[in-house]
Amino acid sequence: MVKRYWLTAALTVSAGLVGAFQVEAKEPETPVSWKKTVIEGKFRAEGVAIADVNKDGKPDVLIGDSWYEAPAWTKHDIRKPGEFGDGLRSYSECMTCWTDDINGDGWADQIVVGFPGKAAYWYENPKGKPGYWPRHEISPSACNETPLYTDLFKDGHRVLVMGTQPMGKEKEGQMAWFTPGSDPTQLWEKHAVSEPSRPDKEIPGTQRYSHGLGVGDLNGDGRQDVICTAGWWEQPESGRPATTAWAFHPASLGDAVADMIAYDVNHDGKADVINSSAHRYGIAWFEQGAKKEGSPVFTKHDLFPDLVSETHALIAVDINGDGLKDLVTGKRFWSHGRSEPGSDKPAHLYWFEAKRGADGLTSFTPREIDDQSGIGTQFVVEDFNADGLLDIVTANKKGVFLFEQARAAK
Repeated sequence: MVKRYWLTAALTVSAGLVGAFQVEAKEPETPVSWKKTVIEGKFRAEGVAIADVNKDGKPDVLIGDSWYEAPAWTKHDIRKPGEFGDGLRSYSECMTCWTDDINGDGWADQIVVGFPGKAAYWYENPKGKPGYWPRHEISPSACNETPLYTDLFKDGHRVLVMGTQPMGKEKEGQMAWFTPGSDPTQLWEKHAVSEPSRPDKEIPGTQRYSHGLGVGDLNGDGRQDVICTAGWWEQPESGRPATTAWAFHPASLGDAVADMIAYDVNHDGKADVINSSAHRYGIAWFEQGAKKEGSPVFTKHDLFPDLVSETHALIAVDINGDGLKDLVTGKRFWSHGRSEPGSDKPAHLYWFEAKRGADGLTSFTPREIDDQSGIGTQFVVEDFNADGLLDIVTANKKGVFLFEQARAAK
């Protein structure tokens, strides 16, 4: 795919300050290309997952209400499907979606957060039997618009990280992680990351529509911390068995962002934070500096302040196999109808190629994948077709899409 221009966010040091700039030039060559498959050209969901649902050896695509059977993409309903129109004034009931074998029976089940603040559920794979999948409630309240199902303790077992609120008490949220108990069909066990909110102290990141959540090691102790826009909770040395709230470190890490990625941008041995902007333009990184009153100070640097808007999900992963993590994001088309900046611009999907200079500073070059799809609120980057290359699966108001990576010979 030939582009007329490319933009590079490069980092420079001048008068002791680290900044970012953009240049316009002919796009350099890259061996990476993409094959697009429209699984369905209709608004169904803004979250997506992949798994071999029917155990035929082929990965399938799940979008909350339904799953698409590879390779013909026959749609099978998991629950009664909704009708959401074109998404201009509507939302789906699948904002985030993951798969795992929840009950240990060897079949892939589905986890769904339908809409911020509502209940989170998991749907039990019926092992090929007809009909809707049995539904089990995880938590009656799933808050923050970027809940995460992730290997928080790096022990090979994913947990659900999100805010939660007592029913009817939207200002009493708590950040927590959840995991099934001995009976996974019952409510999952809740474990504190933060203290519960109090009337005089509302915990950040725990409101129904809070923006910004991430998991990564910010202090270099080898343990994954939980990050929000107001700071980060430090995972205690005891890790999973901890029974008390984690220590919180205040920091200014953005406004209405999405996924918050721990990434050592300037290669100084300290993790910085990369964010995309959920409802406006902008991709930025927050440089971790010296400590002040026991907590590090972070300084914001714009990477791409006006390339694409509504980047409501962001993934860092090594797309081209050069050992550096690249970035993948794009436009969440009509995130709030036409009320957001750039709302009617094309629904771009990008990967941003990372390159490290001789001085250790990282630059990111945007590579356009597509302009008629974009992302939703959560998407997948995995090797879908088992060819050793990472692929991308998205679901959004344009439809459900698979992008398979190919490589040209050097």
